Amino acid sequence: MVMIKKIILKNHVEGRMVQQSDFDVQSVEFNYEAVELAENEIVIKLELVSVDPYIRGRLSAAKSYAASYKVGEPMIGICVGRILKSNNPKWAVGDHCCGELPWMEIFKFNGNRGIYKVNDKLVPLETYLNILGVVGLTAYHGMREIGEPKSGETLVVSAAAGGVGSIVGQIGKIKGCRVVGIAGSDEKCEFLKRELGFDAAVNYNSPTYRKDLRLACPKGVDIYFDNVGGKISEPIFLLLNQFARIPVCGAISMYNSAPGDSVGPHCQVHLVRTSTRMQGFIVTDYSKKNGEAIRELSQWIVQGKLKGKTTITHGFDQIIPSFLSLFSGSNTGKLLVKMDNTNQKSNL
Repeated sequence: MVMIKKIILKNHVEGRMVQQSDFDVQSVEFNYEAVELAENEIVIKLELVSVDPYIRGRLSAAKSYAASYKVGEPMIGICVGRILKSNNPKWAVGDHCCGELPWMEIFKFNGNRGIYKVNDKLVPLETYLNILGVVGLTAYHGMREIGEPKSGETLVVSAAAGGVGSIVGQIGKIKGCRVVGIAGSDEKCEFLKRELGFDAAVNYNSPTYRKDLRLACPKGVDIYFDNVGGKISEPIFLLLNQFARIPVCGAISMYNSAPGDSVGPHCQVHLVRTSTRMQGFIVTDYSKKNGEAIRELSQWIVQGKLKGKTTITHGFDQIIPSFLSLFSGSNTGKLLVKMDNTNQKSNL
């Protein structure tokens, strides 16, 4: 008997913080060597799981840009897996695939459905969930299509030590901007300046946050890449320059709030005063341009201009705790879970 684990959603979560008890880790029998495969089916072993803020929205039954997860069914996320068995001419045993996959240790899957081949001989597999994955594409499209960075401008990035924010800031530097990061600790601020080359970084937990932000942006703000919303974003609107641009990527500070509880920035008067453009977006808005984005991102990696910071936790049982940790801001860079059981954390 071969037992494998899967993570099931027990209930939709509305207006409160997500908890471990909202999920059920089940063990089921699955002998992949004996299982029969229909045409085009493959067996996948999960190797890397990306835990992302967008997952929070899908835990709600409310209508959003992505369908809600179904109660009683396995959770799904962007993952990398390895092919263990194949009845599909596109896939050979040992190939690696990437796409939206269930949170199960081993499972059957239609090999023609929404996955693509990745090669760990070209770049580490983690890269396909970081710079060359949804994270990198989100940063690239948000900056290019909405931020429109120009040399000499000031770019401010919230959640700057996270997956998207860390790449946004580096793209800003490539484009010649003065880059100011906002993060939740002095340690993260030092990381942004020392390792990623940000010009300045501000700790939003500091009692002098507003003053520090003004000092870091002596010429005002031309681009604000917003990943968090809420009170962290509010003082930035006072610093906007004429014709500033604000790509709104996320609002993680408000994802677990009950309706009416969230306090966001009162920005309208500042947007009108400065003729600022503020636009929300999701990465799939620009999916037709992904090929161009991946080519340029790859070139920056080869040139040493773009680094992918990754925090990795280990073991299937760390998927839910790692996801929950997103809301406390404990990770630096892209947060991934590797399907081994070393029970330790590492920064790569």
